[in-house]
Amino acid sequence: MVVPVIDFSKLDGAERAETMAQIANGCEEWGFFQLLERVKKVCSECYRLREARFKSSEPVRTLDALVDAERRGEAVTPVDDMDWEDIFYIHDGNQWPSDPPAFKETMREYRAELKKLAERVMEAMDENLGLDKGAIKAAFSGAGSHEPFFGTKVSHYPPCPRPDLITGLRAHTDAGGVILLFQDDQVGGLEVLKDGVWTDVQPLAGAIVVNTGDQIEVLSNGRYRSAWHRVLPMRDGNRRSIASFYNPSDAATISPAMTGGADEEVYPKYVFGDYMDVYAKQKFQAKEPRFQAVKAPKSSPAA
Repeated sequence: MVVPVIDFSKLDGAERAETMAQIANGCEEWGFFQLLERVKKVCSECYRLREARFKSSEPVRTLDALVDAERRGEAVTPVDDMDWEDIFYIHDGNQWPSDPPAFKETMREYRAELKKLAERVMEAMDENLGLDKGAIKAAFSGAGSHEPFFGTKVSHYPPCPRPDLITGLRAHTDAGGVILLFQDDQVGGLEVLKDGVWTDVQPLAGAIVVNTGDQIEVLSNGRYRSAWHRVLPMRDGNRRSIASFYNPSDAATISPAMTGGADEEVYPKYVFGDYMDVYAKQKFQAKEPRFQAVKAPKSSPAA
């Protein structure tokens, strides 16, 4: 299997209908598709400066302890509650790294372009789902009452000496709406679950991988499914990725937008902030119980 690659620029040309069909297939069948887009690679130097810090991190200490125990002849069990990943987040309300000097300016420009791209992706989803243009964005903003959240997670997966004992990033679905990922075009490791089989998301230079999160699944009433994905640790790799999340405001109310052919709403209505409270505790568990846990908003009076 090969994850589909879609040239988003063709939406404005003679091949629009074919491209829209490719987007629909990517959302319905994969939850992932890759968009050709230039991005600037500014995180290598940032992580070079962070390298020493990771060497003293909890994942490294834990793995070293397991290897030492193994050398002593003790039985060891792979770690299942920790990831071989060095991460930091950037969004409009937090402090960004100031070194290297070009980081802030470059990432500010990158995020502005990615946010516009996410909104174009959502408009394509609106059209494919038979919704009014801007319907998904309106849902994320509470019909314009709140500002949707746009955050970026910068990740580094250093070489792992024992990939059999720890995961790169545990399998999960993303909580939010549309996720735009610039992944390393030299080092693989990202996999998506399709029809019960883990499939490589092939590295591709100059591409953006688009992932649909849990809120798109709910809004589409299950037509577009959020994709289970994971990152494998690499013994010789040195993988970097930048994931940008276009999510609802915490105050936004999310519920299915009825689409053609849907007989009933199969997902509850809830406040996104309540969902995030549940997701923080259950991220690496089955997603269906998360939806059930927020059937009634916390603000609702007890029956």
